[in-house]
Amino acid sequence: MARIFITGSSDGLGLLAAKHLVHEGNKVVLHARNEKRAKEAFAGVPGAEHVLTADLSIATEVKRLAEEANALGTFDVVIHNAGVYQVANDIIFRVNTLAPYMLTCLMNRPDRLVYLSSGLHMQGSHFLNGFGQGRVSYSDSKLHMVLLAKVITRKWQGVYANAVDPGWVPTKMGGLGAPGSLKKGYETQSWLAVSNEKEAMVSGRYFYHRKEKNHHPKADDTELQERFLKLCEAASGVRFQEN
Repeated sequence: MARIFITGSSDGLGLLAAKHLVHEGNKVVLHARNEKRAKEAFAGVPGAEHVLTADLSIATEVKRLAEEANALGTFDVVIHNAGVYQVANDIIFRVNTLAPYMLTCLMNRPDRLVYLSSGLHMQGSHFLNGFGQGRVSYSDSKLHMVLLAKVITRKWQGVYANAVDPGWVPTKMGGLGAPGSLKKGYETQSWLAVSNEKEAMVSGRYFYHRKEKNHHPKADDTELQERFLKLCEAASGVRFQEN
């Protein structure tokens, strides 16, 4: 049994992953953007331990969320599932890139970290152009999640950190016509979070439907990783702590 915190778990893949993990006997703490969504999420996941609220586009709320999560203790697993798509680029940057970076830095260090990426990360700018200037695209932000998993793998010994492409699935974000499998999307998150299979107990990998998949080769560039960390620190005021 693991204790798991899932961002963006009031609907979509996050909610489905939470339901699945609770059903499997794990303790799950949910996250929602506001109180209304928090009540809906808590009602939608019978057996969830708790629900925390924060608007991930607001840095002060992200910091408060980290404090409240830490007050609950140390989680075995954190799944950074929250994300936005068809919104202004500065919101994409704050929610999809800065919030998971800040929470990773500020929360008590778990044993496993799962970051939601996308096949679109292959189209992301590997030069980090426009970082923090309102010009970060959705594809850029999903490349950032692969970079972050790579950074964790290199700098935090004993922590498994991986990125997941859930596929184009019929969620609110993906649209009802999306052809992908919701089940396979949330099962990969859940599998990486708690499985003791050797295939899941790895780090710095990129997964699609429980299988390792090729990622953007520039994500392995350590100089790019270091630049990413410096830019995140400059944009958030939060420093990444090494081992």
